Amino acid sequence: MTGFELGGSIPPDTAHAVSVSLPTWSANVGYEEGQDWVVNKMTTGYPRFFIHRSIQDFAAEIVAKFGPNGYKAMLFPTQQIACRCLSFIKSRCSPSSITTLTIVNLVLDAKNPAARSLEPLSPAISAVLLPEDVFPYAKQYWQHSGDGVSSRRAEFCHGLLKDGLLRLDVGPNRPSSPPPQKPCRGPRRYRRTSSLDAGKPKAANGPPLEEVQESSRFLEERFGRNLDISFVAPAKSAIKRRIAGALRSNHELGASPLPNMESNTRGIVNLKEDDIYLFPCGMNAIFNAHRALLGSRGDMKSINFGFPYVDTLKILEKFGPGCLFYGHASESDLDELEKRLKDGERFLALFCEFPGNPLLTCPNLVRIRELADKYDFAVVVDETIGTFANMNVLPYADIVVSSLTKIFSGDCNVMGGSAIFNPNNRYYQGLKEFAQREYQDTYWPEDVMFMERNSRDFVSRIERINTNAEAICDVLRLHPAIKTIYYPKFNDSRANYETCKLAGGGYGGLISISFHNQAQAIAFYDAIDTAKGPSLGTNFTLTSPYVLLAHYQELDWAAGYGVDPNLVRISVGLEETETIVRVFQLALDVTMKKTSAN
Repeated sequence: MTGFELGGSIPPDTAHAVSVSLPTWSANVGYEEGQDWVVNKMTTGYPRFFIHRSIQDFAAEIVAKFGPNGYKAMLFPTQQIACRCLSFIKSRCSPSSITTLTIVNLVLDAKNPAARSLEPLSPAISAVLLPEDVFPYAKQYWQHSGDGVSSRRAEFCHGLLKDGLLRLDVGPNRPSSPPPQKPCRGPRRYRRTSSLDAGKPKAANGPPLEEVQESSRFLEERFGRNLDISFVAPAKSAIKRRIAGALRSNHELGASPLPNMESNTRGIVNLKEDDIYLFPCGMNAIFNAHRALLGSRGDMKSINFGFPYVDTLKILEKFGPGCLFYGHASESDLDELEKRLKDGERFLALFCEFPGNPLLTCPNLVRIRELADKYDFAVVVDETIGTFANMNVLPYADIVVSSLTKIFSGDCNVMGGSAIFNPNNRYYQGLKEFAQREYQDTYWPEDVMFMERNSRDFVSRIERINTNAEAICDVLRLHPAIKTIYYPKFNDSRANYETCKLAGGGYGGLISISFHNQAQAIAFYDAIDTAKGPSLGTNFTLTSPYVLLAHYQELDWAAGYGVDPNLVRISVGLEETETIVRVFQLALDVTMKKTSAN
């Protein structure tokens, strides 16, 4: 497939792409080992593992203006989040290291007339400034929590800093003696009113009308056609209603009122829009679900049930009192858990994926719900892979989380996440009270607008992807090179999936395969003519040696839970069915020829 060079963005030439091209098996190994021939060619990467160039540039300028030489900065959207990062670092560093940390808060210059029209965007930045040897701890927090700024926010706010619209906050966490700044009047549209403007017509809020008009033109130039601020709130509502299954059509904002929430695919008539929370990415939804449960129920261990996405387990282990890990999500795992519960052990919550990644195993949610009700723990279900267009897990969960970055968006150019609080379960009131105190909407408006647009045809795309995935499975299941195929329709846990499957729903667009040996896996991966890189749920087929990327430093550990280190994961796209099937047939033919010759 043309257009996917090593280290290039996926999709190609996309400034805020979510994936990066790693077109050969050796390129994936080189990436994990930090080999120059791979790393030096990377223009981007998955946003929670690779700090976007626009964020790096902004962070460097903040350090240059406000920090000591040799320092680095990690950027967050609010001071509260920056403080959480600081607390995480302090819990892991020596006392001598943490005395040199500080937070720099940049806020709109309220005295600047042009800044007033930007206030609805809340374009503030809080930067944790720290020595290079401490930076890896900040990066851990950034990766696990998903709390960092988005690349679009960084790009926009960096422009404001350059234009003189962001200033250093005079709060208690500012550096005690920031370096002096050269006076800069900046472009006319940002200047304070002078005596020469005294006789000019005034807008309602005071500045000269010419200045207000220039400010408006500046906003139009800055946002281009990507963002109309007045549409941000309706866009969030539309996204939430799609998540609820109450808005399934390609609805144009402003064309007509959004439908009510009474009728939805979740089967819960009292589900309200404010029971659905949006986050900058899916991992941030999981992180905040965990925070909400700790904050409303107290410090207790959680349960990670099933082989996890890497950062979910890290969150449960590093934030709070730890967790109990069941890596198989089997009935015998539930038997052991039930014995612990009968013996008096108590837990905060059980976190699981449905289906799991990458083996597509589906835990028994009916039994989990029964145990949760009997022994008083919450259930958090990540529905990202199955998607809420195919199934409904909310009746079995207290919180349902999803990565909107994946198939809900599809275009692979924006991040997002969501969490739903089940209004009919026992922890609902406590969760809502916590959210009222602690929830901060940090989803950058420009990202919201991209997500809303991308998700309008979500349901129809899922239908096509379901069809393509099953057609690819039919080819893979019959081929002698394939040792095992993992897909909800063919797994031993299919009955658990069927319990939650919607009428007319399918089995999703994610398939994993294992081969008889590593040589076959490498030959297949190198030959497959698709985009190849991290992430899933793209509108185009995306292939990845997932275990290699997610667990390179712990391959033996993963193998202990039945996860083949040479597994290849396929995220199926919207190509013509015959075309994409032929792509897989050709790759399998090459696999057999190469490996039989050896």
